[in-house]
Amino acid sequence: MKLNSPLRRAATVLAGALLGLTGITVATSPASAHDTGINGVARCDTATGTRIVTWTLTNDWPANATVGELATTPTAVEGLQNGTVIPAKSGGKDGELVVTQQVTGDAAKEATVSFKSRWSDDGYENEVKKGSVKFTDPCVKDEAPCVTADKASFHHTFGVKEDGSTATVTLDDGITLCEGEPVTLVSYFAPKPQFSVPQYKFDSDTGTITNEKRSVDLSVDVPKCNTQVDLFFGGEDDIIGEITEGGKRYGDTKLGSGNGSGSRSKGPQGWFNGGSKGCQTPAVEPLSQCDGTVAINLSNDGLTDKYPIEFTVKAGEFTKMVTVTKGKGETVVVPAGSGSITVSAPDMKDVFYNWTPPADCELPSVVVENDCKTVTVTVQNPEGVQPATARVTYGDTVKDVTVAAGKTEKITFKRGMETYASIEFPDLDVEPIKATLGEVDCDNGGGAGGGGGGDSDEPDEPGLPVTGPVAGSIAGVAALLLIAGGVFFFIARRRKVTFTA
Repeated sequence: MKLNSPLRRAATVLAGALLGLTGITVATSPASAHDTGINGVARCDTATGTRIVTWTLTNDWPANATVGELATTPTAVEGLQNGTVIPAKSGGKDGELVVTQQVTGDAAKEATVSFKSRWSDDGYENEVKKGSVKFTDPCVKDEAPCVTADKASFHHTFGVKEDGSTATVTLDDGITLCEGEPVTLVSYFAPKPQFSVPQYKFDSDTGTITNEKRSVDLSVDVPKCNTQVDLFFGGEDDIIGEITEGGKRYGDTKLGSGNGSGSRSKGPQGWFNGGSKGCQTPAVEPLSQCDGTVAINLSNDGLTDKYPIEFTVKAGEFTKMVTVTKGKGETVVVPAGSGSITVSAPDMKDVFYNWTPPADCELPSVVVENDCKTVTVTVQNPEGVQPATARVTYGDTVKDVTVAAGKTEKITFKRGMETYASIEFPDLDVEPIKATLGEVDCDNGGGAGGGGGGDSDEPDEPGLPVTGPVAGSIAGVAALLLIAGGVFFFIARRRKVTFTA
């Protein structure tokens, strides 16, 4: 059948329109097949108590899709961010991207991921895709089976300095204790820098290691003297207050031991002995007395009253033992004439001492009297001093006399041609005296000229004992001498002026 021209043109236009519609369907139908998907699966990591969400993103188009407008809750997703590529479909299998998200704790009730995809070949962009995973069951870390004390393991540090000692004890990783483990650091007074007894507690610090508190720091002060410091497994009730001969010891409970409970902790030896001086400080101060005795002052300036000091004082046949506690003092009087003195005490060098005349002792007095027939020297020794030996020389005659304390002795010589007598005190640090005799008129019966003072038995010749160079009394003494007509002397120590009249 043939169509006329108008009909043919109409048919031609309709056929072209149908072909155009068919072309649009072919061109746009691929676009409608672009799609991505997302699926999530959650599990609980019981080793850590963390939720692990595994997300799988798929691409059903044979071209790579790029992620955009990404949003995740409650945490970021590792390996997924804006710009991440979801692989193209290949071999009839959708492309896949697998990423993971970690969620800790039980606060979050779900995890979500949303995004858009854009394809590289034609720039097509689909609608927002969103995936979510609900958390319905709690995620709890599985506790490892607890271990008894003998199965636990630790590591530690330990050190001692002049001002104190410190230690840190830590439970090893992966260990769960069935009960807390106490550990103690303790310091002691010690009699010697090496191990010795008795010892007395100075300071301590105790901590308990638990599964929640897996490490403890301990510190103690140490005494400024010989000490011992111990780090041991045990609590306050296990502290030994006094370490004595044959008494309790920490033994192998000390950390770092080769055996026993102390061997459970790896680190340095948890014990120390040392020090540079004793905790007791003996002191000796000898003081000579004027009467010949020696006062031995003994003291203990130590840091603790736990170590009293036992002193022994010996001199000839004299021996005395004295115990002195911290901060106290005792005095031992050694009798006069006992000889060389030795003072001893533990951990102290012996102290040796000999009596020497004190500088402030009262000195003897001397009065010289003479007449036509005799020369008399009177020596008076004051109370509270040593017996004094006087050596008196007149002419060729020398006489010694020892005068007890508080006594008076006289030495008489036959008058000769010599006009003076000399008096020395060999045991005293004094100047010798040269005494000029008084003038006597022997041609007229002897008179009283030359009669001295001193201890004369004649009432009209009073004695004038002199006890030392006291400047304030010199004028008065000189006046009395004029009245008595005697010869009298101040005894002076060496290097001092000697007065004569």
